[in-house]
This record gives sequence, structure tokens and C-alpha cells, in this order.
Amino acid sequence: MSVTESSPAADEQPSPPPAAPAPADAVPVDAPSADVPPADASSADAPPTPRKARRVLAAVARWTAAVVVFAGAGAGTAAWITSLDRHEVPGLATEGDGRWEYPRLGLPALPEGRPRPFTDGNDGEVHHADARRLVLPAPAGAKVDPKADGAWVTTESFLSLYGEEDRAELRTALADSTLRHVAARAWSMPDGTRTTVHLLRFGSVAYAEAFKDEALDAGVAAAPGVLPRGVEAVVPEDYASVVDVPGTTLYAFREKKPYGPEQTRWAYLQTGDIVAVVSQVRAGEALAVPFQQTVTLQNQLLG
Repeated sequence: MSVTESSPAADEQPSPPPAAPAPADAVPVDAPSADVPPADASSADAPPTPRKARRVLAAVARWTAAVVVFAGAGAGTAAWITSLDRHEVPGLATEGDGRWEYPRLGLPALPEGRPRPFTDGNDGEVHHADARRLVLPAPAGAKVDPKADGAWVTTESFLSLYGEEDRAELRTALADSTLRHVAARAWSMPDGTRTTVHLLRFGSVAYAEAFKDEALDAGVAAAPGVLPRGVEAVVPEDYASVVDVPGTTLYAFREKKPYGPEQTRWAYLQTGDIVAVVSQVRAGEALAVPFQQTVTLQNQLLG
């Protein structure tokens, strides 16, 4: 237990010392000095002199002008800020993440009484919509190839994605797979990225799957059996878990370094009776963000 100091008792406290006598020449605080004349009671109510009044008015005028100037500047700044878009306001601009600006997407109309794939009553997973309407539209700023703008194209257009050494075998596989038609769209962007989208529609899901697995070897873990033109080594990319469109199969790849002056990225999508091939080529490096965005949107249109 700690010991505390106690204060002395009230009756034991020493008496204060007696006050010292005031000197004879001391002047009481309340007494007026003999050298100081008494204040004139009427001076407190006297009006200021004209010179002092002019100084006061000038100071008030200066402060009033300053307040008006600052108020006007504040109102002008507020009006300027509210008139701008968010990306135009300094400090509020949002950095772009590299995505392209695609138009709002919508599924095309179906023939009367025909269901969409992966729905009840469509056990064959057939796309009854016009395949040309299922090709992804070009984004804003794109220069579209007029020969492949959501149109039917020849098999040679699709085969041109691959080297001469692989085209004959692929041509035979297409002929044996009851290929019905090919729809395509191609465009280039201001940064030099060239995109092609081909939709190959087959007679059945079985033929589409066989072409994807046997002719293209798309599902091979290390690399597909057939590579795009000019590509020698590839790296597979796991986009399936990111895109995650029910009823579709997705395989994506990029060209492995070191490569030439351009890099290629491409993907195979199989949805029911359609196999889609999305390819992007760009000088230096084919960027991942717009490629994944393009693949995702095309997959959603087909699923």
C-alpha cells in the first residue's frame, strides 16, 4: 500500500505575516495622480475628426471591393467546374484501362418458334439466328474492312489466318465437317491492332466439336496443333474462368517471346454448332486488355 502525504491541519497552519506599512510617498491605486488631469467625460461621445472618418470609409470601401472580387471569382470557378465532364476536371480525370468502346450489344431476333441455344427445346444447341448478326461489331474508332463487315466470306478468308503448310489439311477437314457457312468481321484500330472474327457454323454440334478438337487441336494443353501464320511458339492463357459463359468452351493463346516485329493473340470458342476464331495482331505487343474484352463479348453473343 502506498503512503500519501497528508496536509497540515487547519488549526496548525502558520498565520500570514503582517502587511508592511505603505511608504509615505505611495499613491493609492484609486487616487488620481496630481500630474494627470481628470478625463473629460464628454470626450467619449465626441464625433471623429473628418480626416479619421475619411480613413475609415476608405478602408471599408477597400474590403467591400475585395469581398465582391473574391465572391465573383468563386462563383465563376464553380460555374466552370460544373460545366465540365468528370474527365475534363483537373484532379478528377480517370485513367483508361485500355478497353475499347464497343456499341451496346443485343441478341438478334430469332425465326418465329425457334429457341435460343442452351435452352429447353433446343437439345441440339443450334444457333437459329443469322450468324452474320452474331459477329461482334467493331468498336468506336475502328476502320472496318468492307469485305468482312459482318458478311458471308469464303473458307479461304478463314484459312488465310494460317500458314500455307497447314491450309490444305484444314481445307479438307472443313469439307468433311459439313461446314454450312462462315461469317466474319475485320477491323484495325488507331494503335495498329488488327482484329479478325470468324464464325464457322457446322451442320451439328458434333461436327463443330470435332473440327475444334481434331483439326485445330485447340484443347491441347501445351499448344494447339495448328498455329496462326508466322507464330512458332505459344503460351496458353486461362480465360475460361474469367469469361465463364455457360455452355461454351474457350481456349486462348498468345505468341511466346521472342517473336518478330508483331505479336499475335487468338482464341477458339465453341458454342453449340458454331466455332469462333478471334485473332488480334499488333506491332510490338498485342495488348491483353482489348483482346480479353473482345473474346468475352463475342462469347456472350454466342452463349
